[in-house]
Amino acid sequence: MLLPAATDALQPPKGELFRIEWLKRRGNSRMMKIQNRLLPIWLTYAAAMLVLLPAVSVCAQGEPGGALPEGAAPAKAPKTSPVAPLQPSEIRITSVNPAAAPSQPVDRAAAYYHMAMAAMYEDRAVTEGRADLVNKAVDEYKLALAADSTSPHLNDGLADLYFRTGRFHDAETTARELLKTSPDDLEAHKQLGRIYLRLLSEGQNATSPSALTESALTMAIAEFEKIVALQPNSIEDRMVLGQLYTVKHEAKKAEEQFKTAQAIEPDSEDVVLNLARLYAESGDVAHAAKVIEAIPVNDRSPKMESALGAAYEQLKQPKDAIAAFQRAADMDPDDAATLDALAQALLNNDQLDDALKQYRLLADSDPENVEALVHISEIQRRQGKYADALTTIHKATQKDPKSPEAGFNEGVLLDVLGRYDEAAKVFENMVDLSSHANGAYTNEEKTNRSIFLERLGGVYQEQSKTDLAIATFQKLVELGGDSAVSGYKGQIGVYTDAKQFDKAIAVCHKAVDANPKDRDLKLILASELVDLGKADEGLTLAKGLLNNTADDRTIWVSLGQMNVRLRRWKDAEDAFDKASGLTTKKEDRINLLFLRGELAERQKHFESAEQFFRQVLELDPDSGMTLNYLGYMMADKGVRLQEALQMIRKAVQQEPTNGAYLDSLGWVYFKMGQNELAEDNLRQAVERDGSDPTVHEHLGDLYEKTGRIRLAAAQWELSLAEYAKSSPADVEPGDVAKVQKKLDNVRVKLAKQDSIAGTPRQE
Repeated sequence: MLLPAATDALQPPKGELFRIEWLKRRGNSRMMKIQNRLLPIWLTYAAAMLVLLPAVSVCAQGEPGGALPEGAAPAKAPKTSPVAPLQPSEIRITSVNPAAAPSQPVDRAAAYYHMAMAAMYEDRAVTEGRADLVNKAVDEYKLALAADSTSPHLNDGLADLYFRTGRFHDAETTARELLKTSPDDLEAHKQLGRIYLRLLSEGQNATSPSALTESALTMAIAEFEKIVALQPNSIEDRMVLGQLYTVKHEAKKAEEQFKTAQAIEPDSEDVVLNLARLYAESGDVAHAAKVIEAIPVNDRSPKMESALGAAYEQLKQPKDAIAAFQRAADMDPDDAATLDALAQALLNNDQLDDALKQYRLLADSDPENVEALVHISEIQRRQGKYADALTTIHKATQKDPKSPEAGFNEGVLLDVLGRYDEAAKVFENMVDLSSHANGAYTNEEKTNRSIFLERLGGVYQEQSKTDLAIATFQKLVELGGDSAVSGYKGQIGVYTDAKQFDKAIAVCHKAVDANPKDRDLKLILASELVDLGKADEGLTLAKGLLNNTADDRTIWVSLGQMNVRLRRWKDAEDAFDKASGLTTKKEDRINLLFLRGELAERQKHFESAEQFFRQVLELDPDSGMTLNYLGYMMADKGVRLQEALQMIRKAVQQEPTNGAYLDSLGWVYFKMGQNELAEDNLRQAVERDGSDPTVHEHLGDLYEKTGRIRLAAAQWELSLAEYAKSSPADVEPGDVAKVQKKLDNVRVKLAKQDSIAGTPRQE
C-alpha cells in the first residue's frame, strides 16, 4: 500500500543520529520548489511539504551555553559594539515581540555578531553531529534580537530555526509576533504556511482527523492566500493553495488558482496535471482529458501521457488509452509504472499477445515482480494455455505465498481446470490469511476477504456442497455493509440452485429486514415469490417500489422479467416499454435490447429475437450472454452452426466456468457431429450446473447418439428429477413430456437387450 509508506515519511525519526542526519540533509527551505504528484489530495500537499520543509523534526534538548569543542577558537564580538553581548541567562523573553520594547536602542553590530554566532553553531551542529549546539544557535538568535528587536530578518531566521528543529509552537509565536509590526512580511507568512501544512498532514495521517485538522486547513489557506497576494507570480504557492482549496471542496477556487498558474507557465507539467486531476475528481473526466490534450503532443511529458491514458480508460476509449500509455513508455522506457499501465490497458482491450509482451518485459527487468507473473498467468489462462498458466502462477505463489492476487488467480485457474477440491483449498487458505481474530478489517482487507469468500462459496456451490456454501456466504454477511448484501445474495443463489425455495425466500426476508432501504433485495424477494407460485404477492411488492422517478427504470425492468417468467407476454412488453422511456445510458439500452430478445425467443418469435440480439452485438460485440443466447438459439435450430460455434466459443473464453455456456458449446458440437468435443463440454456443464435439467437432457442425447443408451437413460432420469424440483417458471411447456418420451423409448430398448442377454449389459 502507498498510504503507510507515505505517512511514515512524514513522521519524526527517533534517536540522535537521525536528528543530525536530518540536519546534514536539510536545504534552504525558502528557496526550494514544490514537487507535485498525481497522488491522493492529502498526499499531494504532503509531497509539497517534503520539499518546502524538512519532513522530520530535530528536538535538541541540550543545555544552553557550554564550552566549545577542544581546539575551536571562540568568535569575537565586533570591535564597534558599544556594549558587551548579553548572556543567555540575562534574556527574559521566550518569543520576540518587537512592539514590547520600542525604546530599546538598536545595536546592529551586536545583532550581526550574535547572528554570525548562531550560524556558526548551526553549521557545527551539522558538521560535528552535535544536536545540543542547536540550542546554542537559538540562544544566539535571541541575543541578536535583544540587540535589534525590530529586525524582520532575525525574527524570520529564529522562526525558521524553531520550525526546522521541531519547535512549531515557538516558530508560530515568533512569526505571529513579527506580523504584528510587519503584516506583509513574506517569509513570516511562508513560515506559518509551512507550519499549518505540517499540522494538516499530521492530522490527515491520524486515525480519525479531528477539528484541529479542519482548523489547520483554514489557517493554511489564509496564509497561502496572503502569500500569493504578496507574490502573485509564484506558481508553486498557487499550486499549494489550489490543492488546499481542493481539500476544502472549493473546486471553483482551486480551478482559479490552477488556471492562474497555467497562465503564468502554460506548459508546466505540475499545473496541467493538477488541473486535470481537479476535473477528474469532480467527475468531469472528459474535461480532464481536454486539459492535457490542449498541450501539443511533442510538448507533453511522460506523466502527462500517463494521466491522459488513465482518463481515456475511464472514458472507455481503450485505443486512445493504449496510444497515450505507449507514448509515455516510448519517452521513458525504464519506468515500470508506465509499462504496467500500458500492459493493463492492452489486457483490458483483449490484446493478449501485446499485453503478454509488456508483462514479460516487466518480469524480466524485475524477477521479484509477482504482479507481472500473475498477469502473465492470467493471459495464458485466457489463451487456453492452462499448463503454462499453472507453471507461471506457481512461480508467483512461491515468491509470495501470501499474495492475494497470486492466490486468487491460482484458485480461479484450478476452478477452470475442474480441480474443485484444490481450488477450494486455495481459497480456504486465502480466507484464513485474510482473517483477523478481532474481526476488525481495513477497507482493503475487507474487500479482499469478500472476494475470497465469494469465490470459495461459488466453488462449494459448483460441488453442490450446499451447507458449506451457505456457511461461507454467512461469513460475508458478518462483514457487514455491501459485503453482507453480497452474502445474502450468495445464500439466496445457493438455495435456489438446490431447489430449496422456501429457504431462499427466508433468506430474502432476513436480508430485507436487515437492509430495509435496499430496493434490489426487495426485487429479489419479489422474484423469488413469483417463482414459488406467489405471483400476485411478488408483483405487488415490486410495483409498490415505484415512485414516479428515474429510479423506476430498474423496477420496470424487473417487472418485465417476472412477467416473462410468468409467460404474461403483453405485461412484460408493457413493462419494458416503461423502462425504455427512462433509459439513457448505453449499457442500459444494451440490457433492455437483450431482454426484448429473450421475450421474443420465449414466444418462439425467432427472427425478432435474432434482430434484437444482433442490435446488442452491434453496440457490444463482446456481450457474453448475448453471444451465448444467440449462438445456442441457432444451434438448437441447426442453422448457421459455424457462426454459432464462433459466438459460443467467444462467450466460453470470457467465462470458462459458466455451466450454461459450456452446455451451449457442447450442444453446437453435438449438432455438428463432433461427438468427442460435444461430450467433453457437456460433461463439464453437468459438473458445474447439475441442477439444470436441460444439461442432463443434452448429455443423455449424446450418449444415445453414440450407442450408450443405459447412460442416456440415467441422464434423462436425472433431468426429470430436476424438472420435478424446479419452479414452474423454469419449465417450458412440453419439456418434461419430451424427456419422458425419450426415457420411455430407451427403456423399451433396454428391456429388449436385457431379455436377450439375460443380464444388464455394462456400458
